[in-house]
Amino acid sequence: MKSFKNSLCVLFLFLFLATCSEAAEVKLRFAGQFPKDHSATKFMYEIADGVKAKTGGRVEIEVFPANKLGDYTIIYEDLMRGAVDMALISVPSQFDPRLELVYLNAFANYDVLKKEFQPGSWLSKKMNEYNTRLGVKFLGFNIEGLTGIASKKAVRKPLDPNVNKGVLTRVPFMNVYKSAAEAQGYRTIALPYSDIARSMQDGTCDAVSSISTGAALADLGGIMKYWYQLNYSQETESYLMSAKSWDKLSEEDLKVIYAEVAKASAKSIEQAQQNDKRNLEQMKKNGVQVFTYSETELLPLRRAVMENWKQLEPAMGVQLMNEARKHFPIKEK
Repeated sequence: MKSFKNSLCVLFLFLFLATCSEAAEVKLRFAGQFPKDHSATKFMYEIADGVKAKTGGRVEIEVFPANKLGDYTIIYEDLMRGAVDMALISVPSQFDPRLELVYLNAFANYDVLKKEFQPGSWLSKKMNEYNTRLGVKFLGFNIEGLTGIASKKAVRKPLDPNVNKGVLTRVPFMNVYKSAAEAQGYRTIALPYSDIARSMQDGTCDAVSSISTGAALADLGGIMKYWYQLNYSQETESYLMSAKSWDKLSEEDLKVIYAEVAKASAKSIEQAQQNDKRNLEQMKKNGVQVFTYSETELLPLRRAVMENWKQLEPAMGVQLMNEARKHFPIKEK
């Protein structure tokens, strides 16, 4: 009997040790702003699963979607303080206006997007530089899609930047969006994203700019009557990590996290391109008048937007804007 009891003790000890060996050595909190069924949130879960598998369970990432830990401005502050480890959020610019570089509205098509939003690109390096100064490490981009104008009224001569477009257009609370819209001839009003549907319904604004096809379908369905695919911007969020969390991780674990983020980022671009095509077709089925244009047709708008970058120089810096002009030159067709 004594021998049997000893055997049981040894068995329980092995089970205990096995359980402990499988427990995560590192646990990271990963905050997101989209609902659980959103594609961006699904990428977050894929990253968490990939990191867990590649590290043999040593690193465990817990995903908190749908602003459970606060909106993107709160989360960014928490990243700076180390209260949140990782995030996939829109990047606020109140801590450094140069962070608006990611929304500079200079990207014309998905080929350009794939080049400029890949790891190691000029844009990635700049975003890492400015985030690092705030105690946040940049990991990569998530792309929602190229943007356009959703309107309940017809826009006057949408390809002529010198014509008043005849619609009051909502823009986000960032100078790059206001500058780009006004350069194209739109009167603007800054409103929270959460208010766009109500604002279009009650006449506070006539149109919404800098919105992806997916967001327009989801949030403005039944309200928008016209869609103008202008491609002068892209809807994007950033994968970020608190520098305090980054410092605690081994080089090996950081490589795994970077690799999983890069994989998800590349998938987001491919998915966004497919979604844009599908969403435009769905808009047409819903009775929305859809207007798409060639790059040649869009050149006057792109030229006007870039000429208006001078308004951004006081906040963004002349040197940075000159770098941007060299990096994103106008290419005549």
